[in-house]
Amino acid sequence: MKETEGLRHRRLQPPQVIADESRDAETKHVSAYSGKVFRITLTTLIVTLLAPFLVATLLLQSPINPEPFSYKEPPLLTGPLEPNLKLREAEHLFEDQLFGPESIAYLGEVIFTGTADGKILKISDGQVHTLARIGKLPCGTREDEPTCGRPLGIRVGPNGTLFVTDAYYGLFEINPVTGEMEMLISAQKIIQGRRMAFVNDLSITQDGRKIYFTDSSSKWQRKDNRYLVMEGTTDGRLMEYDTVTKQVEVLMDDLRFANGVQLSPAEDYVLVSETTMARIRRYHISGLRKGGHDIFFDNLPGLPDNIRPSSSGGYWVGMAVLRPNPGFSMIDFLAPRPWLKNLIFKLFSQEMTMKFVPKYGLVLELNEDGSIRRSFHDPHGVVVPSVSEADEHDGYLYLGSYDSPFLCRLNLNKV
Repeated sequence: MKETEGLRHRRLQPPQVIADESRDAETKHVSAYSGKVFRITLTTLIVTLLAPFLVATLLLQSPINPEPFSYKEPPLLTGPLEPNLKLREAEHLFEDQLFGPESIAYLGEVIFTGTADGKILKISDGQVHTLARIGKLPCGTREDEPTCGRPLGIRVGPNGTLFVTDAYYGLFEINPVTGEMEMLISAQKIIQGRRMAFVNDLSITQDGRKIYFTDSSSKWQRKDNRYLVMEGTTDGRLMEYDTVTKQVEVLMDDLRFANGVQLSPAEDYVLVSETTMARIRRYHISGLRKGGHDIFFDNLPGLPDNIRPSSSGGYWVGMAVLRPNPGFSMIDFLAPRPWLKNLIFKLFSQEMTMKFVPKYGLVLELNEDGSIRRSFHDPHGVVVPSVSEADEHDGYLYLGSYDSPFLCRLNLNKV
């Protein structure tokens, strides 16, 4: 009875009802917490990513002092500039037996070239031999270049000897059999108050009396050529050396990266690549316009390197970097933005910046009046990643490169 009465008087607990308001409150609390965590995480991530940029902008010094300049819109890749795959028909020669064959010269069937390890090579009967070395060991790194030396332009003179410009040492004449060298001009020589920091290419008159050569900059050495391009330094020069009087005369000054040199067939003018400005300048050495200069080709579809004669009476021009149109040209975009160039070189090395430059093999053949006759391409640089020089010899076009471990040879009869 007592147990029954206890049950009767025991109060049943009503079921707990969770109101929507309480659920909303809990959800809002969790959502607010999650949002706060997300914001903190995102802010931390942004600060972490931006901190190096902020530090670089505020504290680091830029190695360059660029000036703003601009280009014309790059020419459309149409007509004689229409992209093709003709350079992919080229074959690799002496792969991994030489590195960075910048320029090429011939004496009969013997090939001569200078390479990134400071050597001047002689190639005959399919064998590669070291003819000479202007600099000294060690070689192999960017820091070694000033002592190792870097042979760039190479030509055969009328007396059958080689003439070589070394970026760090100057102008030399070399016996093609013994390798014996004679320094004609030291890079230490002060010419009109300025030293030569980057001796580049050369061209020789048929009688051997005059040698025309370029000094790309009196500030930047070859190992810093990316700085030279990005800064837009206007201290490149075209010079004339008289082999009889031993005198040097400055013909053109204030060039932005004076590079490849080529005399005209009649030797009435000399062409010089102004690499940074994507154009070719012309200096008149005889005739009514003697001593004057003008632009031979303006607004090239890339940055020009060496110039060499073609059998058509025109000129082959190797292109170091493409300025695509249609497409995005980083060179053109950066030119008027010195603040951005400063920031890039505060954050990245020269080697790293080159990784952002797409590989593209391109060679132009210009007519004697400066118009484009034809072009050979290798989009994406599959076979020919870069071209420092295109040299025609016995129906073939030999292609030099500043950074490839081979020479390339293109059969002109097949393209």
